[in-house]
Amino acid sequence: MAQVVMVRNLVAVAAITLFSVGLSGCDYWPPALQTQIEQLRSELQSATMEKAQLQNQLTSISKVKDDLQTQVDDLSRANRDKSSMMNSLQNSLGAAQERLAKSAKAATPKAGTVKHSAKVTQKAPAKKTATTKKKAPGKATGER
Repeated sequence: MAQVVMVRNLVAVAAITLFSVGLSGCDYWPPALQTQIEQLRSELQSATMEKAQLQNQLTSISKVKDDLQTQVDDLSRANRDKSSMMNSLQNSLGAAQERLAKSAKAATPKAGTVKHSAKVTQKAPAKKTATTKKKAPGKATGER
């Protein structure tokens, strides 16, 4: 029985020793493993630096994109304003041409019905005047 107790004590001591070595870990690292760990650490550092650089580039590109989007919005707004101004100018030009045509027609009967050729020559300058006035605003805006 003494032998059984001694065997049990020996097994218990061995188990406790193995358990304590397992918990404490092994401080020995083979040189190949140490080299591999250092290589992985250096790769991690370089990847971290590249990530920081890419994030900085992304931030600067985002700022440029926002600035360009602001410019596009401003130009779109200006384009809408200019288009509405062009439409109003075209409408006023059309109204002015209609008034000119009506005044030319009204002026033609006043000249007299005796000379038919006089009516034709009077209508021709009236149309030329309307055409000249039509081109004049285009020239004026082109000069500015």
